[in-house]
Amino acid sequence: MENELEFTKVVPPLREEKPYWSPYAAGFGIGITLLLAYWFLGTGLGASGGLARIGAWVWHGVLPRHVEGSAYFGEWFQKGSPPVLGYYLVFMALGIFAGGALSALGSGRITPMVEKGEKVSVRGRLWFALAGGLLVGFASRLARGCTSGQGLTGGALLFTGSIVFLVCMFVGGFVVAVLVRREWS
Repeated sequence: MENELEFTKVVPPLREEKPYWSPYAAGFGIGITLLLAYWFLGTGLGASGGLARIGAWVWHGVLPRHVEGSAYFGEWFQKGSPPVLGYYLVFMALGIFAGGALSALGSGRITPMVEKGEKVSVRGRLWFALAGGLLVGFASRLARGCTSGQGLTGGALLFTGSIVFLVCMFVGGFVVAVLVRREWS
């Protein structure tokens, strides 16, 4: 219990916090980024493909035969295949992380803490985050695309499946928000 209090202490920001960006400006920026990705790369945005390759590369270092024998990941490690980490989505995922960190540093919003509701422990919150991340990661690979790939890229191309995905994602988000809102009040 004592360790939990350590994580939830309010630590003063490194510098004075700046206000959040306007969601309209951020959305416009994402749109411009998507347009530039099509212009320069000939393809859209995505994150799960890069993270899957990074994960496969890590596991290949631990269990190479197992990963090479995988129907999904094995083709990435065959002779003559391009380097696993040389895929453009790996650089995009790393760029997203670096850009988010720079943005948070620039706005003075880097504070070591775990955000949670009053009714859940820090450990419980971290387990829920891990479980949710694993579920979303598995689902994005199963669907052959993550929210950014399906929603942004597919939505920009007006793909029917992507539009259906976006509608279902928002409806699901509203339903879950109603179910868990008491945890965050």
